[in-house]
Amino acid sequence: MEKTQLLSLGLCWTILFSVSCNKPSPEKSAKEMASIFVPNPQEVAEKQVPKLKIGEKAPFFNLPNVDGKLISIDDFREAEVLVINFTCNHCPTAQAYEDRYIQLVDEYSDKSVGFLAISPNSPIGILPEELGYTDLSDDFKSMQIRHEDQKYNFPYLYDGDDHAYSLAYGPTTTPHVFVFDKERKLAYSGRIDASEKPGTGKAEDLRNAIDRTLAGEVLEPEKAITPAFGCSIKWAWKNEYAKKVNAEWKEKTVEVKKISTAQLAEILKNDTDELLLINFWATWCGPCVIEYPEFIEIQRMYGERDFQFISLSLDSPVQEAKVLKFLKAKYSAIPNYLIDTEDKYAVINVVNNDWDGSLPITLLIEPGGRVAYKVLGEINPHKLKRAIVDHPMIGRYY
Repeated sequence: MEKTQLLSLGLCWTILFSVSCNKPSPEKSAKEMASIFVPNPQEVAEKQVPKLKIGEKAPFFNLPNVDGKLISIDDFREAEVLVINFTCNHCPTAQAYEDRYIQLVDEYSDKSVGFLAISPNSPIGILPEELGYTDLSDDFKSMQIRHEDQKYNFPYLYDGDDHAYSLAYGPTTTPHVFVFDKERKLAYSGRIDASEKPGTGKAEDLRNAIDRTLAGEVLEPEKAITPAFGCSIKWAWKNEYAKKVNAEWKEKTVEVKKISTAQLAEILKNDTDELLLINFWATWCGPCVIEYPEFIEIQRMYGERDFQFISLSLDSPVQEAKVLKFLKAKYSAIPNYLIDTEDKYAVINVVNNDWDGSLPITLLIEPGGRVAYKVLGEINPHKLKRAIVDHPMIGRYY
């Protein structure tokens, strides 16, 4: 073989070896994939949901935590007892039991008990109208926010794409807890305790199940399975109703009414028994146009409670047709007003509240006219929703 051929062959082997050495190992690839997890909720054909029976083995799961890393049942192999809480962000009952679960995890931190939570809900099956007791839906990003806001001390896993693993467990509501022994056989299924309102229960049922299972005891049949009260699981095949309601909203009548500054002053007094959210905007205001759909979602979320959103355009009164066209495009089926004056300074004097006249401005007004929350400029949708739901007139629980 000639020298040039040998050099060429050696170079080829060098290149091949280099490529092989730099190729990520399967283990590294899995970690990289986990760190860049992208949720993809899908429509799923209706399936039968089995109910896991006492004594049956815990089905395998391998799901993304809120940090994007995959967590499987094998990660808890050292725990004598494993507790899985099927829960979610939006459900009032789930929120009512949230602090109790966090406290329980702290109390058993020095015992061989593993705790985690799984959100089985499909985001595509949830309507804004179902979010009247929360600031968050059940999508993956919202789970990350809830985990951070509430300082969860346990993994919070997402199974909202296709319910691949939740279906094997068969939770009926959120929350629904499952307790497994060392062999990962089901020892308890049901409620955390029998008192939903925060501060009225101490996780008695779940605590008893954990303690008895740690002691190697078998629970009596009537204590091994209890009813789990809460919100129904949002399986992806239940999204036909969501499609129907969304379509109906788009068919609602959209109108705009001109009002004077005197009428605006009366509106700001909020002589009602509801929280009033008012957004001042204009079609020529870029941030106003971009954020406007958020307000329609907020109205749909809280509109069935003691809450009302109205919009007020500061376009020129002669631009009524343009304003109405925009509102129809945004399906703004709420009270829409257009200020009937070119004197914007008169409007500023009526609104006051340190407003310098720049748009947008948003006010959350209590009955009697007190401003409970205001945003000068663009809103942070999550912060605004949180201000609404955490107001004493609304609240997160029944």
